[in-house]
Amino acid sequence: MELGRAPPCAPPPFARVAPALFIGSARAAGASELLARTGVTLCVNVSRQQPGPRAPGMVALRVPVFDDPAEDLLAHLEPTCATMEAAVRAGGACLVYCKNGRSRSAAVCTAYLMRHRGLSLAQAFEQDTPPLDPHRGCVSEALQDLASSPLQAHPLPCSTWLTHSSHSCQAGINIESNAEGE
Repeated sequence: MELGRAPPCAPPPFARVAPALFIGSARAAGASELLARTGVTLCVNVSRQQPGPRAPGMVALRVPVFDDPAEDLLAHLEPTCATMEAAVRAGGACLVYCKNGRSRSAAVCTAYLMRHRGLSLAQAFEQDTPPLDPHRGCVSEALQDLASSPLQAHPLPCSTWLTHSSHSCQAGINIESNAEGE
């Protein structure tokens, strides 16, 4: 680096998709100050291998899927989105992340926007910042299935979601809370 030149700025680890909804890469979970400043209370880790959040008091939900078309992301969408909505209704915000913050996390954000904000699949993809771009494998298929679901037209409260979801038994999501000071 030349003297007198500022080091290049790294892009922020996450970006706002909608009110109370952020998307990012695995680096985002380590940005404790930024998470606190933006009101994030729930981190949704859409991966099997990426680390969880380090911020004290942060609730972490892991959706254990690889970025692979053979993975069944649809089985996780209903309970994950219901948990996200519960965090938002409690006054918090959600960060959804995966390794690079582009595919699995985008699929979960898109599903949340469709279920709880009443957007169509096309409208969810049109969110300004950042553009949502899940890969064309199982992620796109899961979102198409979600879009054709009869619940799309009439989003239900969180409490009725889990009882109406045929996938809630298969979810396999893990919810953890970081104790203060850990």
